[in-house]
Amino acid sequence: MQISPNLFIIFFFLSCIFNSTDGIQLILVNNCKETIWPGILASAGHEIPRDGGFPLSCGEQTTLELPERWSGRIWPRQGCCFDQTGKGSCQTGDCSGLLQCQGVGGKPPATLVEMTLGGPTSPLHFYDVSLVDGFNVPVSMIPIGGGVGCGVAACEADLNVCCPEALAVKKEGKVVGCKSACLAAKTDRYCCTGEFGNPKSCKPTIFAHLFKAICPRAYSYAFDDSSSLKTCRAPRYVITFCPPN
Repeated sequence: MQISPNLFIIFFFLSCIFNSTDGIQLILVNNCKETIWPGILASAGHEIPRDGGFPLSCGEQTTLELPERWSGRIWPRQGCCFDQTGKGSCQTGDCSGLLQCQGVGGKPPATLVEMTLGGPTSPLHFYDVSLVDGFNVPVSMIPIGGGVGCGVAACEADLNVCCPEALAVKKEGKVVGCKSACLAAKTDRYCCTGEFGNPKSCKPTIFAHLFKAICPRAYSYAFDDSSSLKTCRAPRYVITFCPPN
């Protein structure tokens, strides 16, 4: 019996529905010209996918299956070299010299993708791309199938190209990362801590203004919530390293 095109489409969508699993998919794509080693840090009480780190070759993509209410961060590591035991180092984003970060955060400067995929009081997903800890690689997070109102979090430009000399991190003469003002100065004023730990007293620095002008969809400093924190309720998200700009 020949199946009509319309029936085939219906069967296809039904199979997608019944074969889908609970949770959220994160599709990680490496669009950079070099291998990226994603680092993953889960919030307390949440599982760590892939033990917190793995290589992603140029042009490669992989999918992480996460449970509802997962919370954590993902960041790109670059210029890494590991031995057969999984020990080594990265030029940026290094997590104590481990291939699999296993609960260790990345050393700044590093571009962070932060997310809370639902919680006890709200089913909404909150996510952002943050430059609060500096920048190393362009990154975007785009919801798929979330409907109207879902935002794109991103820093799609290469801030290393225009990084002020005082903030630049260099390896072998090449700028591989750009510090935030907080990381460079380590003062309450620049880090929005102490007496500056509120949005009234902590204002963006000239460097935060620079980051914001180039990457308007990313956090430029600690209290940059209004234009940087995105909300959605999507079944999957695509996180791209070196997205098209």
